[in-house]
This record gives sequence, structure tokens and C-alpha cells, in this order.
Amino acid sequence: MIISIASGKGGTGKTTVATNLAVSIESDVQILDCDVEEPNSHLFIQPTVEEVLTITTPVPEVDMEKCSLCGKCAEICQFNAIVVIGETVLPFQELCHSCGGCVEVCPEKAITETGRELGIIEKGHRNGLEFIHGKLRVGEAMSPPLIRKVREYTRPGTLTIIDAPPGTSCPVIASMKDADFVLLVTEPTPFGLHDLKLAVGAVNILGIPHGLVINRSDMGNDQVKKYAQAEGIPVLMEIPFDRKIAEAYSRGNMIVEAMPEWKGKFLELYHRIEKIAG
Repeated sequence: MIISIASGKGGTGKTTVATNLAVSIESDVQILDCDVEEPNSHLFIQPTVEEVLTITTPVPEVDMEKCSLCGKCAEICQFNAIVVIGETVLPFQELCHSCGGCVEVCPEKAITETGRELGIIEKGHRNGLEFIHGKLRVGEAMSPPLIRKVREYTRPGTLTIIDAPPGTSCPVIASMKDADFVLLVTEPTPFGLHDLKLAVGAVNILGIPHGLVINRSDMGNDQVKKYAQAEGIPVLMEIPFDRKIAEAYSRGNMIVEAMPEWKGKFLELYHRIEKIAG
């Protein structure tokens, strides 16, 4: 089963839920941190890193000696990543989405593909828990290709927990797509409710079963609960605004290790997800 843990906004406690859930389940489990622009699951998991891979994506390279300046490559590119200007062809590799269309349509076979670095993937473990995350290269604009590479490490038959990026844009969709369940983490504030509605809209489009975790549940107001009830979204867990939890988090410690009574609560959360996801 693949559980993607997401949120409409940052700072709701998504990584806290993802890491503590992964550590609580004493079975074959892996955690994939797909928040490649700012991964932080490793700060809590503290894995032993065993493998580091540099990830590249194919981008066009033009041989001007073969090129006839026909412009078909520019016509097919929907992102203006390759243009014909005067007597030359200019590829803009940062805009390229690596579809390979320009290579296919070139009648002179003047376009080949070279690699552009996206970032790295680090793979390791922590007491039997498999850990994989991606780190996007500084200055790189597109994170979905690296997220998809991280997700290629999903092992069939294994419980996979994905720590998704915040928001509702393309990186989040890449992290939620084909998941069996999406766990949305929110907070009982006007901002939390606003962004939760956006996240629920995205999950509904994908047609994935989902539920809520309300973090800092004893603050703010009850509008998130009223919204969840009206939409038929189950609230699977509530985490109070607790100083002990905040202290553990600030030290980079796991809640379930600093406060062992929470391990049972995270296991109960997992069983509720199992029941809904089937």
C-alpha cells in the first residue's frame, strides 16, 4: 500500500506525521521524502546513507552541421525550449520537459539528447526502515522529474509512506498520483481551512481515498471539523498543541520515542487508513 501524506500549506506537521507513522509500524516499510526542494524527513529518521545517485534528465543538443533550419523542432515544443533564430537553433535546457518530441520530428536527425543534472537521490536505512529522498539541484526549476525518480524506488508489496511537498501544484500531484490513500494534514485556522479545501479538490480530481489529521487541534476554531463533516472526510487523528511534542520536534526527536504512548495512537491511525483503503 502507498500512503501519500500531503497538506495544502507548509508548516502543518506533515513530516512529523509521516516520520512517526513510518517508525511506529514494525513491518516491512519504506519512507520516501518527495519534498525534494526542501527535504527534512532525514532530520528525524537520521538514516545511515548507503547510496548516493546523481539524477539527470534528457535535453536536446543540436548539430548545426546537419541542421536545415526547418523549424519543426520549435513547432512541436509547447514550452518554447528550442527556437530557430536566424541561422542558428537555440535550445533552452532549463525550459525543456524532456518529452523527446524535437528528436522525433527532426528530418535531418540533427538533434540528439544529452543529460542535464536535476539533483541527487540518497538511499539508506534506520533499523530496518528503508529511507529514500531526493535533493533538487540549487537553481533547478522543475522538481516533478526528480520526484518521479524517487518514486521509482517504491517496492511492490511494501508499505510505502510518501512525504509529499506542501501545496497543490505539480510536485504535489506527482507525489500523490497512484497512491492508495492520501492523508491530509491540516490545522484548525482560517489559513489551514483555505488550503485544505484546495488540497481536497486536488485529491478528489485524482479519485484517491483520503482522510485528515488535525495538528494543534486544541487551537483555532472548529471550522475544519465542520468542513470535514460536511464533505464526508474522516478525521483519523488529532494532535494537540503540546509543549512536550514541540520540544521533541525542536530537538529532531521522534514523538513516538520521546513519548512512547503515542506509538499506539499512530498504529491506530494506520489501521484506520487500512480499513478505508481496503
